[in-house]
Amino acid sequence: MMGPAHSLSGAAAWLGVGAAAAAAGHPMPWPVLVVGALITAGAALAPDLDHKSATISRAFGPVSRGLCGIVDELSHAVYKATRGPGDPRRNGGHRTLTHTWLWAVLIGAGASAAAVFGGRWAVLAILFVHLVLAVEGLLWRAARVSSDVLVWALGATSAWILAGVLDQPGNGSDWLFSGAGQEYLWLGLPIVLGALVHDIGDALTVSGCPILWPIPLGRKRWHPIGPPKGMRFRAGSWVELKVLMPAFMVLGGIGAAGALNFI
Repeated sequence: MMGPAHSLSGAAAWLGVGAAAAAAGHPMPWPVLVVGALITAGAALAPDLDHKSATISRAFGPVSRGLCGIVDELSHAVYKATRGPGDPRRNGGHRTLTHTWLWAVLIGAGASAAAVFGGRWAVLAILFVHLVLAVEGLLWRAARVSSDVLVWALGATSAWILAGVLDQPGNGSDWLFSGAGQEYLWLGLPIVLGALVHDIGDALTVSGCPILWPIPLGRKRWHPIGPPKGMRFRAGSWVELKVLMPAFMVLGGIGAAGALNFI
């Protein structure tokens, strides 16, 4: 999938989680619903850190381009070191390490740990990064014609304001985890969800996605999971643009209505 579809699917997924949480008797405060949807939209771009031409590679200028190059090399090295006898040889690391459930869980756990032990500045950094990515994904047309500095300023300002809202009593800094010192522990959840939604989206395309690594399937450790070949589509095709993206918007609206008890 392309970046905008990934971000839309991520936001829709979090709003769906909000609806499920409300139905189960654990409704999200509205700031958690909004911030979580934005974080998931941004996190749904992050697995493409292994792709030098992906949306995320442009998000933070030379820093993100350099990081994408490093992650590409790291992913390729891990693939070569762990591939099974049925896995083909590859020239790069795209859709390998960062497109697995294990990566999603580790990144989410790391973000939660940083939020809990790193204090307010760590929370602001997590929000800033994912809000910039959300702008790049959800508002990609505007982001392409705007300066990077303007997008970064919007991300930084939004992160500061939203952190202040969440810090207010009852607004959700301690949502789901209410023990002493567990504020913002939940921040890892939308990050895990965003990465997994990205992987599922890529699994629907022609190339599939090795979500289950390192679990071996037959002679392969990097088996590209996906539906039957006839049900897959090419990234950027009319199926993605005309069918899936409108569907994500509709599902997101339904999820938001359910999360806010409008339906």
